[in-house]
Amino acid sequence: MNNVDHFRKLEAMYGTAPINEFYAPTMAVSEGKAVIEIDLGEKFYHAAGAVHGSVYFKMLDDAAFFATSSLEKTFFVLTTSFTTYLTRPVSEGKMQAIGKVVNRNKSQFIAESIVYDSNDKEIGRGNGMFIRSKRKLSETPGYGV
Repeated sequence: MNNVDHFRKLEAMYGTAPINEFYAPTMAVSEGKAVIEIDLGEKFYHAAGAVHGSVYFKMLDDAAFFATSSLEKTFFVLTTSFTTYLTRPVSEGKMQAIGKVVNRNKSQFIAESIVYDSNDKEIGRGNGMFIRSKRKLSETPGYGV
């Protein structure tokens, strides 16, 4: 399988994840990188009328996770730790998270991600560690649908 086929299969897998029915994100995967966008609305707000931190976490973790997954064609990867920094509130427009792999070895990957608002201002960032699981990607629902 070539890399582009793998990237499209990862995008399909992401699109079929039940949680994404709520967020309705779009994603593009390339070599060591993933870009995710969502349109904001009140359903993502906390009581003070801005986007809840859980949305930041999801965007940042997903972007880093799929950047990592772009480099692993056999096994599903798992997030083992993820640190999130919320640097600016947002309540309207879009959020765009860009994840990139910054280091990898035989047993783990380290990836970073940054989330931006519609004006391309950084509103959060994160970094995490990821490992290969025992589950084969080919056996994962949605991969290549």
